[in-house]
Amino acid sequence: MDRPINDDTGVRGLCHEKDWLNLIAQASRSTRFDAEVIRFFFKLILCVLLAVAAGFAYLALQSSDPIYTFYEWMSPARFHQYDPLIRAVALQHHLDPMLVKAVVWRESRFDARKHGTAGERGLMQVSERAASEWAREEKIDNFRADQLFDPKTNLEAGTWYLRRALEHWEHQTDPVPFALAEYNAGARRAQRWTGGNEVADIPVKKFLRNIDFPGTRNYIESIMERYKFYQRRGRM
Repeated sequence: MDRPINDDTGVRGLCHEKDWLNLIAQASRSTRFDAEVIRFFFKLILCVLLAVAAGFAYLALQSSDPIYTFYEWMSPARFHQYDPLIRAVALQHHLDPMLVKAVVWRESRFDARKHGTAGERGLMQVSERAASEWAREEKIDNFRADQLFDPKTNLEAGTWYLRRALEHWEHQTDPVPFALAEYNAGARRAQRWTGGNEVADIPVKKFLRNIDFPGTRNYIESIMERYKFYQRRGRM
């Protein structure tokens, strides 16, 4: 028996043609939808970037250090988590909390677990030797160096050492740079940088010129700059 010839030009052919047209129409609608979604997210991302740029521009106008302020704005917990503790311990040792925070910023960038290359530990990067002096003077028994990773213990030891250095240089018009030199490089080197005339009132610029450790000079200048930044804006 002869089989009928398969002819797609008839009704079945028309059905196939409609199916293809439907598929093309659906694909076209889907493509338009996808394009609209992409445009929406592109506009959203653009708006976010513009908002961030506007915020940074505002910070640049309002702050004398927009980069620091930007990072502070992006990570407030990191930059301010120790503020209450810094304030309490600093005032206990009759120190300006803004100065103590400037030291913490320079020493550890607020990382309580930081371990320095010479064995310094914690927020104020207190050495084991300095901490032992503090523990002995404060009559703290069974002190261990790893306790310096505790923020309160570290701040107690660091502010004690800084307070002692400030008292050592209290005859200077501005004792802070001299105390910072002692905190960073030790009392003997700080005395040498006075030119052998420790008791005289020495201009800070002259003292800084005498420092033959570029790292210590940069250390002092960066802390003083951050300290003044906190003072200008009236808060830590």
